[in-house]
Amino acid sequence: MANRLDFQSVNFANEFDALIKCKRESNSNLQDEVGAIIGEVRARGDAALLEFTSKFDNLDLKNVADLAVSRAEVNAALDGLDKDLRSALELAAERIRSFHEKQLPHDFSYQDEVGVKLGIRYTPVDAAGLYVPGGKAAYPSSVLMNAVPAMVAGVSRCVMVVPARGGVLNPMVLAAAALVGVNEIWRIGGAQAVAALAYGTQTIHSVDKIVGPGNAFVAEAKRQVFGQVGIDSIAGPSEILVVADAQNDPVWIATDLLAQAEHDEAAQSILITDDAKFADQVASAVDHMLPTLERADVATRSWADNGLIIIVPSMDDMPALANRIAAEHLELALEDAPSWSQKIRHAGAIFLGRYTPEAIGDYVAGPNHVLPTARTARFSSGLGVADFMKRTTTVACDVDGFAAIAPSAVKLADAEGLGAHASSMRIRMNR
Repeated sequence: MANRLDFQSVNFANEFDALIKCKRESNSNLQDEVGAIIGEVRARGDAALLEFTSKFDNLDLKNVADLAVSRAEVNAALDGLDKDLRSALELAAERIRSFHEKQLPHDFSYQDEVGVKLGIRYTPVDAAGLYVPGGKAAYPSSVLMNAVPAMVAGVSRCVMVVPARGGVLNPMVLAAAALVGVNEIWRIGGAQAVAALAYGTQTIHSVDKIVGPGNAFVAEAKRQVFGQVGIDSIAGPSEILVVADAQNDPVWIATDLLAQAEHDEAAQSILITDDAKFADQVASAVDHMLPTLERADVATRSWADNGLIIIVPSMDDMPALANRIAAEHLELALEDAPSWSQKIRHAGAIFLGRYTPEAIGDYVAGPNHVLPTARTARFSSGLGVADFMKRTTTVACDVDGFAAIAPSAVKLADAEGLGAHASSMRIRMNR
C-alpha cells in the first residue's frame, strides 16, 4: 500500500520535504565502478569493450565488428513485423516527426543602428549517440523518440547502442530503427557503451553528443563523460504526478499510476486529490489490479516503496505542491485542465484532461518522452531538436561601426587589466 500525506497534518511540511529530497536510486560505489569501466574502455578500446560485453551481457565475440547489427538483420525485422504493429509504429514516427519539425530554429541576422551586422546560425552536431534501454523491457518507442529529433535536426551520423543479453535484440527495436533510418547499430549497453561513444575504440568512432535514458550505470557514465561529449540529461527513475478530482473514474486513475509503476521498482507514482473517499477508491483499485499485471512484481514493489497519495483540502493548494515536485510527467485530470496548467511552472510534460493519459505521450502523441526526472524539470526540458543543434553567433563590423563601439570596449578592457585586448582595438582606431 502506498504512503499517504494529508495537507492538513501538522507534520505535512516535514514529510513533504522528505519526499522531494528522497533519492530513489543510489549506490555509493557506483561512481568508482563506472569510472573504472570508462577508464578501461578509454585505455584499451575494443579489447575492454569485448570483455565487458561478455561479463555483463553474456555475449562472447572475438571482434567488436561482430557486435554491429547488419542492414539485412534490421530490414528483416521490419519486414517481419506484424502489419498492424508496423502501422502503429509508422503512425507514431509520423506524429513524432511532425511535432519535432515545428521545433526547428531559424537563423537570423540584422544590422543595428551603428551599422554592425549581428546574427545567429544553427548547425547540427556531426554525430549523435542514441542510447536505447534494453534491460527490464524493450523500448521501440525510445528509438523513435531519440532518433527522430536527431534526423530532423540534420545529424548526419546517428549511432544507436542497445544492450543485447546473449546477443538477442528485440525485433521491434530494430524495426523502429529501420523505419526512421538509423544505419549504425551496436549490440552494446551500460557504461561501456557510453564510454565507446564518448572516446571511441579501434572499431567504433566517437560521437559529439549522447542522448537517451538508461539505468543508474548509464546515467553515471553520461555524467562522467560530459565535457568530452555533450549529453541531453542525467535521467533517474521514471515518475508521474496525477492530479485528479472525484469526477474521475478511480479505475482510470489507478491504471495511470500503475502504468508508471510497472517501469521499474524505483519508479514513482503520486496522486494528489481533494477527496479522501476518492483516494480510497483509487488505492483499492490499485490493489485489485496489481496482481493481474504482467509486471506485477515490479509494479508492486514500486507502489509499496515509492507510491504516494496526497490529500489536499482544495485544488487551490495543488499548484504549489506540483511545482515543488516538478514531476517528469504531470496529468491534470480536472475540469478546465488548460487553466490549471497555467499555474504549473515546473513539469517535464503536462497531460491535459481526463482523456489524456500519460501513456499516450509515451507512444503516439508527438512530443518527446525523454524527459527530465528527479525534480530537474525546474531547470531542464525534454529532448528536442535543439538538443542536436548548436548556436553560432556572427559579428561583422565595418569601419564606421567599429569606430562607434570600439572606444567603450577599450575602456572595459583597460578596466579589466587586459592590455592586449585594448591594443587589438586601439591599433585599428589609429589606422
